Order: sequence, then C-alpha cells, then structure tokens
Amino acid sequence: MKRRECIATLVAGAALAASSGSAWAQAAPLDKTLRIVVGFPAGGAGDSIARMLAVHLRGTYATNVIVENRAGAGGRIGTEYVKNGEADGSIMLLSAAPILTIYPHIYKKLPYDTLRDFVPVTSVSSFNYAFTVGPGVPASVKSLADYVTWVKANPDKAVFGSPAAGASPHFLGLMFGRAIGMPLTHVAYKGGAPLTQDLLGGQIPIAVDVAASHIPYLESGKLRILATSGKVRTLPSVPTIAEAGYASLELDEYFGLFMPVKTPPDLVARMVTAVQAAIKQPDVVAGLNKLSLPPSGPSQRDFARQVATDLERWGPIVKSSGFVAEE
Repeated sequence: MKRRECIATLVAGAALAASSGSAWAQAAPLDKTLRIVVGFPAGGAGDSIARMLAVHLRGTYATNVIVENRAGAGGRIGTEYVKNGEADGSIMLLSAAPILTIYPHIYKKLPYDTLRDFVPVTSVSSFNYAFTVGPGVPASVKSLADYVTWVKANPDKAVFGSPAAGASPHFLGLMFGRAIGMPLTHVAYKGGAPLTQDLLGGQIPIAVDVAASHIPYLESGKLRILATSGKVRTLPSVPTIAEAGYASLELDEYFGLFMPVKTPPDLVARMVTAVQAAIKQPDVVAGLNKLSLPPSGPSQRDFARQVATDLERWGPIVKSSGFVAEE
C-alpha cells in the first residue's frame, strides 16, 4: 500500500472510530487487563504519564490496567512489541512523537511502519522545545536576534547541543542554523542532564531541549531561554519561535497513544473517550503540569491527521541533514 493510501485509510479509520464513540461512552469496562506499554525504563516522563492514566482507565476502560516497561533501542523494542500484540483492545503504546514520526526516516531497518501497523488514539500531553543560552554567551544576549548577531561575529562558537542524535531537538537546531544563514555544528549528548550541565558550565553556548529541563535555572539567571518552539508561549515572558521571527521552526510535540492497527474501531473509540475523561481529572492535570506537559486530548481524527502530517514533514528535513542512525 502506498503512503498516501495509508494516510487516507488511517484518517478514515479515525472517522469511523469517532462515530462509534457515543455508543460506547457509557459501556461497562472490558473484562480484561489493559497493558500500557512504555518503551523506556520506569521513572521517566512517559512512565509517569502512563501510571497517571492507569489509575483512571482502571474501571472505566478495563477492569484492570498495568504499565509495562519494555525498554531498549530508544523505544523501538516497546513499539514493536505493541505492533505484534493482540488487536483486541488489551494493549496500547504510550510514546513520544519522534519514535513514530522521525525514526522511520533515520533507521534503514525499522521493525514497524507507523501508518500500516498502528491506529493513533489520541495524545495525552504536549510539549515543546527551548532555545537556551548559558554563561558561554555574553549576558547582553537576551533574544534570538541578539544571539544571531553574536554568533555571526563569533563563528568559532557556532555549535549547539541537544540531548540525543536523531531526535527532534537535533534537527530543530540544524533548521535554526539554516534559517539564520549560519550553519551550527551539532553536539549530541547522552540525555538532557549532561547537556544542561555543560550549558551551565559554559562548555556549550546554546542548547535545544525540552523547556522543562531549563526552567529551574531561569530565576537565578544561570540560564536564559531565548524562545520556545510551540504555538503558544510556554513562559509568559519568553517569545515563541514564530514571535521571534522564525515561524517555519514552530514545533509542538506530544506523548501519544497507539494501538495495533487491527484493533476494532469501537474499542479504539472507547479508549479515546476514557482517556479524554482521565486527563481532565484534577490529579492528572496537576501531575502533567508539574512535568511541564500540559494535557491535550484531541479527537482521534485530528490526532491521526497530526501523526500523518508530522511523519511527512520530517522526511525531507532528515534527508537534507544527511543523518542516518546507527543500528
């Protein structure tokens, strides 16, 4: 099946599931155990979200709900595990967007196909990225415009850090370099923590990472966020990337839910209803906001369209970078 046909099928399936939603809204919970699979170890953001959801899906969607951490290969092991799971409404993947929208473009061999193997359910929360400078950049640099002027005057400082090679911040930084006409050399770190430490120490002048990683250091003035990538401001005093003059770099990411593609539409619709109710609960709202991951919960049709659009968007970006992930 061609990719355009896959997209059409995916969105049509979302519409069918959405039309079934009202009929199942008051249905009794499934008499089975739902497994929410997270492709990373316990303790991370995805795991925390899954455990918050489990509390409220238990008794609404299914009689029992557990979280399974299937860690390894940057999330690919857990993703493949769900792809091969029973399509009976008893298994679901919770994943950050790049594993479904960027990985297909950077791995030559991937054991799953986003559009053919999964049905998007909805997203639980959204997040975006911050362009942050530290003591490696003069204190006079207070905006992206200031940074552009500074880096062009100091080409030997034209480097940026991100928490991993092949993830969204990596490509967002490359896109920013092209947008300002000053290619930036990428330095990949093994996670956000070591990146932040080097940013604080002045070893790297600018970083692109989730805003939540840098917010704790703003009040002391140790770090300065120059812009964030989302459509709306993450921080009242910090402009969005579009407000800073780079609308083409606007990017909101999400933690989304996916089920095996042959899962019956009525069960998918039931899940959408249950999740949308769960993320409105005060404890979930508070928990997500504490992680700087505000709840989202779009309709299945809108989420399916977003996944397909993001998958298409990242293709030419990755290709132009020349980056290919190590297997």
